[in-house]
Amino acid sequence: MNLQGKIAVVTGGAMGNGKGIVESLLKYGASVVILDKSSELTNTVNELGSKGYKVLGINVDISNKSLLVQVVDIIKKYYDHIDILVNNAGICKLETFENMTDELRDLHFDINIKGTWNVTKVLLPMLRASGKASIINLSSVTGPMVADSGEVAYATTKAALVGFTKALAREEVDHNIRVNAILPGYIRTPMVDGMAKESNANDPESVINGIASAIPMKRLGDPSELGELACFLASDSSSYITGTSIVIDGGSTLPETVTMGV
Repeated sequence: MNLQGKIAVVTGGAMGNGKGIVESLLKYGASVVILDKSSELTNTVNELGSKGYKVLGINVDISNKSLLVQVVDIIKKYYDHIDILVNNAGICKLETFENMTDELRDLHFDINIKGTWNVTKVLLPMLRASGKASIINLSSVTGPMVADSGEVAYATTKAALVGFTKALAREEVDHNIRVNAILPGYIRTPMVDGMAKESNANDPESVINGIASAIPMKRLGDPSELGELACFLASDSSSYITGTSIVIDGGSTLPETVTMGV
């Protein structure tokens, strides 16, 4: 998967899945721009820069479209086009539908849906200027395939991203832009650790162990494994793939039941 000379933008790339994707893109030769509002952004950029990688970090809230317009101006100081966009940034706060406030619902919608929409919208001209670009949207198995109690807002947004991926892929194929989605299962990230604490504040590790026990591979995924898939979709190795959603979950969505079978 040769990405030498490619320019990539990754949202939410300061930690977790996003950082795993950034590291993989860099490994295969891409230059990366990270868009993130996390306080970890500076540390991540410094860490990767010290290893000789070319990384630009821009602190921004992707739910604020007016700020993203300014981000485009910053990126244009360094690059005249973008080859790869990975819409990774997202949140998940557990709450039942009955108790879900409008504010918490809108927080999920503003970041997971509108944020992805906003970033893609403002960067589309630079992606078209590439002549051969790839957009990768991070959806989830949660929403399109499965869901647990308390995930109604998150599941709704992640299901919406599958529809967004398909429709955008159809529109942008004439501009030589491929658009695909990745549907991760449980990857060991700060977000998953946070959800485990929400589920059992006294023993969050027992939640992680319970998740792993229900996965056929008996473990959670690593962000680097997600990064490898993202690089495949970003590279010419996937040149005939667009509008597709690819599951990476260690087989967690395979079991029909937890009791049936031999």
